[in-house]
Amino acid sequence: MPSFSQTLRVDGQEMAVYGNLAEGGGPSAAIVVIQHAGGVDAFTRAMVDRLAAAGYAAVAPDLYHRLDAALDPPSKRQQLKDKQIIADVNATVDFLYDHSGVDAQRLGITGFCMGGRVVYLMAAASPRFKAAVAYYGGNIMVPWGEGVEAPFARTGEINCPIMFHFGENDTNPSLEDMLKLDQELERWEKQHQFHVYPDAGHAFMDFTNPQRYREAAATASWARTLDFFARHL
Repeated sequence: MPSFSQTLRVDGQEMAVYGNLAEGGGPSAAIVVIQHAGGVDAFTRAMVDRLAAAGYAAVAPDLYHRLDAALDPPSKRQQLKDKQIIADVNATVDFLYDHSGVDAQRLGITGFCMGGRVVYLMAAASPRFKAAVAYYGGNIMVPWGEGVEAPFARTGEINCPIMFHFGENDTNPSLEDMLKLDQELERWEKQHQFHVYPDAGHAFMDFTNPQRYREAAATASWARTLDFFARHL
């Protein structure tokens, strides 16, 4: 499959993206893949490649592009700001809209760890997504940066169906967080599906981390994710 790396311009900055196109000649639905705290690393690139193998164009923007490359991933994550994240994801969407291999009317988003939080944020911030899948996104009740609302506070703005995968043993997001999210989405009558995986904690999809990876949860959640995108895109 024709994977690629490219640079986009965002707010006067260069942002790298990693992408992969679905096989075949016609335009396909596309998925924006939001990195976990480790960045656009082997795991994130693998998720892009899996989506391409399933028939989607997929692209992952490097949300750390404004930050000092010498910092470790946790330090970078702590410096992210929601206004800049929104700008970065919107620039990625613009790139997909202009791509001849993409059907821009069938656009989804998925993300892992901090990326799951960004999925919730972007489901509210952008009307261009038709489906959103969040994996164990923590800190949804917390704003990143000054002068912004937390993703949770923007629940009423969510524009598309959303699926959320939780690990039973996770603490951020916890099962208590899941209940709060469910109640808020219900209050706003937003279409959503939640799945909880036993014997799984945070980052259960991350096959590069043997201590956290849980094959059963990863396999079941991925099948549900592909089914969800197939139905909504």
